[in-house]
Amino acid sequence: MRITILALILISNIGFSQNNLTELKFDTKYFNAVDKWVAFPKKDTDSTYAYGYIYLDNQAGFTFNYETKFQIKEKELINIKLDSTVGFMKYRLEPNTSLVSVLTDNQISALNLPKEPEWLSIYKEGSDQVDYLKQEGYHYNHVGACEQALNPLLKAYEIEPHFDGLEFELAFAYNHLGQFEKAIPILEKAIENNSKNYYFFRELGYSYLGLNKVEDAEKTYRKGIKKSDNDFEKSEMSVNMAQAYFKLKNKKKFDEWAELTRKYSTKDKRYLQYIDQFEKNWNKK
Repeated sequence: MRITILALILISNIGFSQNNLTELKFDTKYFNAVDKWVAFPKKDTDSTYAYGYIYLDNQAGFTFNYETKFQIKEKELINIKLDSTVGFMKYRLEPNTSLVSVLTDNQISALNLPKEPEWLSIYKEGSDQVDYLKQEGYHYNHVGACEQALNPLLKAYEIEPHFDGLEFELAFAYNHLGQFEKAIPILEKAIENNSKNYYFFRELGYSYLGLNKVEDAEKTYRKGIKKSDNDFEKSEMSVNMAQAYFKLKNKKKFDEWAELTRKYSTKDKRYLQYIDQFEKNWNKK
């Protein structure tokens, strides 16, 4: 009786493993699949899946190194031989990239793939250095993956906090995640070290607004506008203050910042639509 039960268990497990081998779950964003083998979804008219390796090129950004394609036949993964004359095929991944399926260890083994490609080490050189870590954080921030940006940025901050661009990226990540109270001391120290960088004032003003410290935000934005030579950045700071006073229904202050938004939006008018909407909806709850 025990033999029969054991046999049933073994058969069940074998079936389960075979199903796992061919199961693909396209549920992962590309920036969560860095340093992993992945497959991309196929079109309904296709019979093969493109697969390869996602890595982060510290200069160019998130990159997909195309390996080849595979088919699923009789619960097996069948490699499609790649033309030997074709070299590396690399694709820069954009925010609209489709979700991918991260390949399991069993699938990697079935496709005769190494744990990681030999060439990957080239892109890891200097990965413990401040400039590399800052740039890594920048790439994650750039695609909105600010939570993933924190780890490399904090590592870099411990080594050299005033490294060019680092404090901005770290504060930007905290602000994007709504952790305004963590961004403020970073920016205060950054301004103490370099008071000419108006981006620090822009981010600090945003942090204060996130904590509903409107007066502090206004003082900070005024300093940022005074230091800035970029009208677009001035218009962004102005419209943020206009929005804050719109929420508070302070008409005098709103008009003041709406006027400044219009003043600095002579070339890039993207924020003017917000001012128009605030004015149209002023009397609405």
